[in-house]
This record gives sequence, C-alpha cells and structure tokens, in this order.
Amino acid sequence: MKAMVLAAGMGMRMGGLTLDRPKPMLEVNGTPILGHIFRNLSKHGFDDVAVNLHHHPEAIRDFFGDGIRWGVRIRYFPESTLLGTAGGVKNAEEFFEGESVFLVHYGDIVTDQSLSAMLAFHRVRDAEATLLLHERAKSNSVVEMGAERRILRLWERPSAEDEARLRARSSWVNSGIYLFGPSFFAGVSPCAPSDIPRDVLPAMIARGRVFGFPLVGYRCAVDSPERLAKVREDLCSLGRTANT
Repeated sequence: MKAMVLAAGMGMRMGGLTLDRPKPMLEVNGTPILGHIFRNLSKHGFDDVAVNLHHHPEAIRDFFGDGIRWGVRIRYFPESTLLGTAGGVKNAEEFFEGESVFLVHYGDIVTDQSLSAMLAFHRVRDAEATLLLHERAKSNSVVEMGAERRILRLWERPSAEDEARLRARSSWVNSGIYLFGPSFFAGVSPCAPSDIPRDVLPAMIARGRVFGFPLVGYRCAVDSPERLAKVREDLCSLGRTANT
C-alpha cells in the first residue's frame, strides 16, 4: 500500500527549534516524529511511502535514506517552492499511478491509530475520501457528520466568532490523516500551491462520498513547542512509542 507523508513545511510556529531542521525531524523519546509515523504506516501495510521535502531536505534524506530500517521504502519529492498539502500530493501523482486508494499523513502527527481499521471502513463505504476525525473543544477546523458518518460540511480555519457558533453543531475536527481514491488528482491544479481542506475537500463533500472515521487511541499534532513537550511527556508516561 502507498502513502505520502507531508514533510516540506517550514515549521514556523516552533520558533528556534526548526531553524536548522524540518519539524518532522524533532525528536520524541529519541526518535524523530517521522520515525514514529513510518513505524505506524509499516505496521498497517503502508510500506511504500512518498515524502515531500523543502526545508533542510538533507536532514530527512541523510537520516532515513531508503527507509528500509524503518519498515518502509521511501521515495522523495523535493519542492523548490512550497506547494501546500494538496499541491505536494499532486506533485507526486505518478508515484500513485494505478492505486485505487492511498493515504496522506501530515508530517507532524504522532498517533497509534489503526490505519487498517480506517482503510477497511473506507472500502466498505466505497468512499471517495475518508478523514480521520477526533473530538476537541477548540481547533482550526470543524467537521459536521450525518448518517453513516458521511461528512456534510467542513469549515477550515473559521473565525473565532464563527467557530463558537459552529461548535454548537459539532465537536468533530480534522485529524490530518486522509484516505483518497484517484479522483483526488482531478481536483488539484498542477504546479500551483493548494490545500486539501480548503481547495479539494469541498467539491468531494458536495458529491456525497466523503466519510469521517473517529480516532481510536492516541493522537497529537506537534504544532507548537508546548505540544512537542506534551507528546514527549505522553509517550514517556505510556512507556512506549506511539505505535508499539
């Protein structure tokens, strides 16, 4: 099975921690965030992995190489200009040729989510896309689900005023892990920056075949120094990595 890990971002919210390295190379209990991601992907059969690169790309290439030591085979896709979450996947389109389903994983998410269970759900629903969702009182997204966990609407980065109103309708939020079919690529302009939640998902949701899969287990987005400290503490207290 094929997957893509989005690792090209600048990690600006991490301050000085990412001046000399990509955010996915920040260590959590002695292992880079990317290492935790690769191990969980491999555990669930996603062993052929694309990784996009931009900020200090050599740090990722030199450390992970071909990925075999981590249970995956890695192919790298450098971006001279940042293409965004959707544009980065579009840039790797030929890597996914012939695949009926593939996974996209943000490069700052540490989780032990069963990706096998998510994939089984996606196939049973004959979904065009499946989003991993979790419940949270405050986030930069709001997702409304209907019957059979069909996603009815997704609001990305609503204003503070709108978010307060939307939270009355739903506490579900986007977790940053997706399953897509090949129709994904038709919705993305080539060679132009674009975003999955903002530019791709609305049209898919309108077609009625996008579903939400609730998180089961641990998940933390390392989007600030405080969250990095939290995931380190969480995994230390659990006495394990996120996927063992």
